Amino acid sequence: MRTHSRQAGFTLIEVMIVVAVIGILAAVAMPTFRDYSARAKVTEALIQLNNCRNTVQEVYMSGGSLPGVDEWGCEGTNVSKFVERVSVNEVGVIRVTLSSNVADLRLAFHDVSLEPINSSNNVMTDLDSGSPVRRWRCGMQGVGLTDLNPNFLPASCRGI
Repeated sequence: MRTHSRQAGFTLIEVMIVVAVIGILAAVAMPTFRDYSARAKVTEALIQLNNCRNTVQEVYMSGGSLPGVDEWGCEGTNVSKFVERVSVNEVGVIRVTLSSNVADLRLAFHDVSLEPINSSNNVMTDLDSGSPVRRWRCGMQGVGLTDLNPNFLPASCRGI
């Protein structure tokens, strides 16, 4: 008796179509994935802003004189994997500089800032000593403030 063996498998055209579909999906998904990854790294930097925020708030509430530049007690260099530096100016504006470890030139060496705002919607000064911080403004664009593209900032940190 003769047995007929039949080979099963995909044709070359079917394989090429599957590879093309996977390539198109990857081309669409990769930029979105890179942006999500960048936002996650910026969010890690914002945690460092929040750590310093409590210190600035306590100094204003205490009613004493304000410390000088980088004398607030929460500054530092290489404080985390993605943060190169945390600095605080003379009125308590906190600035985080992202490090090269973010492995993304859209983020590396850019700054994100957090400003204490008084009841008049202005940045607090030594005249506000003894009063609470009314709110915090994150991501305000400007010289010495945030120079990172706002698309990489969370919605809660876009200079509002």
